[in-house]
Amino acid sequence: MKTKMLATLLIALAMIISACGGGNSVGGNSGEESSGSSQSLVFGTGGTSGSYYPIGGALKPILEQSDLVGNITVESTGASVANIQNIQDGLNQMAVVMSDVAYDAVEGKGQFEGKKVDIKALAGMYPNVVQIVATKDSGIKTVEDLKGKKVGVGKVGSGVEQSAQKVLEAVDYTYDDLSKVTHTGYADSVQEMKNGNLDAAFFTSGVPNSNITDLMQQNEITFVEIKGETAEALKEKYPFYKDYKIPAGDEAKYNLENEIVTVGIQNMIIVSPDLDEELVKDMTKRYYEYLGSDEVAVGVLKQLDRDEIAKDLITPLHPGAKAFYEEQGILE
Repeated sequence: MKTKMLATLLIALAMIISACGGGNSVGGNSGEESSGSSQSLVFGTGGTSGSYYPIGGALKPILEQSDLVGNITVESTGASVANIQNIQDGLNQMAVVMSDVAYDAVEGKGQFEGKKVDIKALAGMYPNVVQIVATKDSGIKTVEDLKGKKVGVGKVGSGVEQSAQKVLEAVDYTYDDLSKVTHTGYADSVQEMKNGNLDAAFFTSGVPNSNITDLMQQNEITFVEIKGETAEALKEKYPFYKDYKIPAGDEAKYNLENEIVTVGIQNMIIVSPDLDEELVKDMTKRYYEYLGSDEVAVGVLKQLDRDEIAKDLITPLHPGAKAFYEEQGILE
């Protein structure tokens, strides 16, 4: 009799332990929802020295305030291409990417040739601005003036080089039209310009770029504008480019004497199409409210007009994000 009673008690205890363990626990990095109401997510960013990684770190505690989010792991990655591939493979559930790479992914072009990827937008962010800087004594004032000059175009395969090639293409130039092409990163391009080995260089980044600021401290430079027919040709062929103006007299943006007209490529937050609609809606709400608060610590996010983050995105909005923006009345 005692043996039967002990067995019954053990079975009851096991059932209680099992029930207690099924609360809000979530799975690992797959992001798949467990039997609980919250979900763990992996947020793909970029290298630890770039802008994407600190953005992920800043948004992590904001998004984790949601009852629908269990934990967010901010992952350092190879940035846009890797992030999209990771979402496709189920390794990331959300990420920061550049619009040009996202465009290639949804259209099955470029590095995603013939392999379209289903990704959805949560929100837009700041633009990576195409900044062409020339030494003043080079005489370069327009994109056409780059012909026959020594130009730094960014590292091979980088987003900087892709922008450089597209801008040159807009005026019917190729590398053959330049006297010298160097595949140098920002710091090396600046050093080569200081040494007189380069006439100009491309920088595709947020504004300001600290390397350009460094160059300006000791050298007279010219910002080469991308406007008129050149800008129109670029935007017509590549819809992810948008007009951008670097203002005059802004000490946080080079403190220029005159406004500079150029183009930029919007960065954006994307999510897996498999994420729950209510989860994405709540995260979108928290991101929107964060941008309207005094808590924003990352400089490039302070530049955002939160009522513009849902407009002109290069990929479709996730239904959850769309529902939130419709409630706010900020969709075009």
